[in-house]
Amino acid sequence: MPLLAHLDQATGLPVRKPKPVRYEVSRAGELVHVDIKKLGRIPDGGGWRAHGRGSAQDRRAGSARDKAARTGAAPSRGYTFLHHAVDDYSRLAYSEQLADERKETAAAFWKRATAFFAGHGITVTAVMTDNGSCYRSQAFATALGAKVKHRRTRPYRPQTNGKVERFNRTLAAEWAYARSYSSNADRAATYDAWLHHYNHHRPHTGIGGLVPSARVHNVPGNYI
Repeated sequence: MPLLAHLDQATGLPVRKPKPVRYEVSRAGELVHVDIKKLGRIPDGGGWRAHGRGSAQDRRAGSARDKAARTGAAPSRGYTFLHHAVDDYSRLAYSEQLADERKETAAAFWKRATAFFAGHGITVTAVMTDNGSCYRSQAFATALGAKVKHRRTRPYRPQTNGKVERFNRTLAAEWAYARSYSSNADRAATYDAWLHHYNHHRPHTGIGGLVPSARVHNVPGNYI
């Protein structure tokens, strides 16, 4: 266990020394990492994290999943799809909880992400994604437009898109599984507040202990 002096007093998490950056672009918008995190939905009443594995609630949730599989229900119904866009330079993140990962959904998400970054004075010139079918679609290419370069990760090399992969690990530890939730709606309702905290109040070791918004010069007043 770390000493109390080594813990962040606000979060209770260990304080880590800033790490040298492996690579980083020179300005905000030069590269934005885009990805989708598939997150299991929490059954009403809470899941096994709240009641324990093998509990009555856990068994009921398992029975519901099995029934959905037998009846051929769409597998996406058991998941929430978190669509992310993380700026490489500032680590400023835009994210939405959506129902699927279809090409139309990914394309519409990117249009809203572009507006978000533009509202912070950021012009995106390149995007990096994996090779998922939604990102290889004409719909996503159209949403990017001719002025945004589309880079793709190497197959089986998720670390190529490391900035957004690190964001996924952070949200898992500090939001998705940070505490027990009574339902999926209960957890979903806290996401916007956590994302605001991430962008504007949480120090990031990868950028020398700054918060992402500190690296963006045109931050609207309503986001401070």
